Amino acid sequence: MTQPFYVSPEQLMKDRADFARKGIARGRSVVVLGYDDGIAFITENPSGALHKISEIYDRIGFAAVGKYNEFENLRVAGVRYADLRGFSYDRDDVNARGLANAYAQTLGAVFTTEAKPLEVELAVAEVGTEQDTDQLYRLAYDGSVTDEPGFVVMGGAADQLSARVRTEWDVGMSLPQVLALAVRVLAGSGENARTISTASLEAAVLDRTRHRRTFRRLTAQRLTQLLAEAPPAAEPTDATAPEGTSADGTAADGASDPAAGSPNPADSPPDPPTSPDSP
Repeated sequence: MTQPFYVSPEQLMKDRADFARKGIARGRSVVVLGYDDGIAFITENPSGALHKISEIYDRIGFAAVGKYNEFENLRVAGVRYADLRGFSYDRDDVNARGLANAYAQTLGAVFTTEAKPLEVELAVAEVGTEQDTDQLYRLAYDGSVTDEPGFVVMGGAADQLSARVRTEWDVGMSLPQVLALAVRVLAGSGENARTISTASLEAAVLDRTRHRRTFRRLTAQRLTQLLAEAPPAAEPTDATAPEGTSADGTAADGASDPAAGSPNPADSPPDPPTSPDSP
């Protein structure tokens, strides 16, 4: 009798995690950014019918990357959870933290007990009365939850894009500013930079200035108008200026400057004439 094939629990969990991460990395990135009047969602999505960004409840939004059929089932379950809780108790009792906990339980149970994990990554956002009261949660394929401070980047090269957002995003930015930042990040930089048309973008906001239902989608025309209102991006500082020169091109203190006192050979007195008899 042959021995059954044995796989250690550690190897099994590692294989499942690698499988889920590869599936998520194939998806187009989603960027979620807080701004002065709400929370903005933006992603590349050429389809006008299959949404990666959606409304869950009055002040709660949802974004996802990965397999569409899997995160769409989770979105529908989230809407039902929010509606049932709001009907049974009160609309104010529906919040992003409770929804994130419900999603975490589902994702964690599937990851540990099912043959295949869900190839999805989720962001759940709730807009508050002020920017410092906004809630933003990131949920991984294994059910782990992270409370994010102001922005989330998921899918694709999320680590590299997140690092760039971290250097440019700041509290109090306007909607045109965060949308322009998201488009720059999605377009890439350097040799891999490309141009993204607004027709291929899906964008939405949770607008804290609206009463009750705060979610609204941004059409391509409106997105173009907002991007046109954004100030130009700041030029990167040249940190590799020549020695003795500051980054703005001016001479540093103590550096030699011909116009600032170094002798000019043309102004030096001529050498005395040499006698023909001199050795």
